[in-house]
Amino acid sequence: MQLKDVNLTPEQIKEKTKKYMIETYERFPFIACRASGVYLYDENDNAYLDFYGGVAVNSVGNCNPKVVAAIQEQAAQLIHTFNYPYSIPQAVLAELICETTGMDKLIYQNSGAEANEAMIKIARKYGVDNFGPNKYHIVTALKSFHGRTYGAMSATGQPGSALHIGFEPLTPGFTYAEFNNLDAFKAAVTDDTIAIMVEPVQGEGGVYPATEEFLVGLRKFCDEKGLLLLLDEIQSGWCRTGKPMCYQHYGIKPDAVSMAKAMGGGYPISAMACTDKLAKTFNPGSHGSTWAGNALGCAASYAAIKELLDNDLAGNAQVVGDYFAEKLATLPHVVEVRHKGLFVGVEFDIEKALDIKHAALDRYLLTTAIGAKVIRMVPPLTVTKEDCDKCVEILRASVESVL
Repeated sequence: MQLKDVNLTPEQIKEKTKKYMIETYERFPFIACRASGVYLYDENDNAYLDFYGGVAVNSVGNCNPKVVAAIQEQAAQLIHTFNYPYSIPQAVLAELICETTGMDKLIYQNSGAEANEAMIKIARKYGVDNFGPNKYHIVTALKSFHGRTYGAMSATGQPGSALHIGFEPLTPGFTYAEFNNLDAFKAAVTDDTIAIMVEPVQGEGGVYPATEEFLVGLRKFCDEKGLLLLLDEIQSGWCRTGKPMCYQHYGIKPDAVSMAKAMGGGYPISAMACTDKLAKTFNPGSHGSTWAGNALGCAASYAAIKELLDNDLAGNAQVVGDYFAEKLATLPHVVEVRHKGLFVGVEFDIEKALDIKHAALDRYLLTTAIGAKVIRMVPPLTVTKEDCDKCVEILRASVESVL
């Protein structure tokens, strides 16, 4: 849909948005009209270098031709039906995901928050069913982010933040411990704990990858204590970090993992995958969703994941990510560049992250700010070294402009 199709001006679109929509995001001053590859185009056909990728969604590139074709073909055959008939897209996608990730079974959902809700629910029910009514507590990390629905929000370790304020009392049963501190997690576990839930890379927390000591240590500790290890790979999953799933860097396997964002190639779909042991916890009536696993979403996801795997975009993320990090380290006022593949955070010694983001936007580069000092980037995994060079030079000019 374009402006000419609705016979409206850019100003009228902005006015209608302000009048009829509940605004919970900062709006940029342009209208997103089309996108292709690593670029997003506004109403004047200005090209924005997209190093935010729809918040880590457009990993196969904006409007990837094979994903577009899969959506168009499936939409002409079957868009949605209820989950009683067997579904071809559901079946072939489930096989692809399980065979690639090493997990046994999955349940489809529609968003990252929903996938985390499913993971939280299955863990709590497993604990209660097998160990009694109090065995439902989960330890998560401080500065984590798991979503904005009630269970996921309560699991998010940001007490006192805008995410929590006004929504208390939160869902009970969650305890927060310091990320990358194995001893802190061990100390937070009680007799009522059934699981530990973390992100392999904390995104909203400032882009902090888990150390090997921490994540491998959590797996070993969970095995020793009979606890479940739950990994939130909504942002880090599907080739972002240089492997299909981030936990594969560490040589471990979780009991359950949530995934979304990149798996749909731009179409909303998510899943929670788990072991056979845990999968038996859910049965008819214990969980479900009208839209989850719809044919259109599964067809889009199958095409997107095939593109990621067939083109070794994990390998590109690793090589280009390392190159990008080296170049970013040359920027003025950089304290540290943290990255795993193309999951990148740049921390500055000046509290100007928001200003830098806006200055970059003025120069047609899309990034985001985390807190006062960090610029986060999660570009399409199709980016080249040349794209990264362009990004670095725009950031350099942006930093210099705010000093």
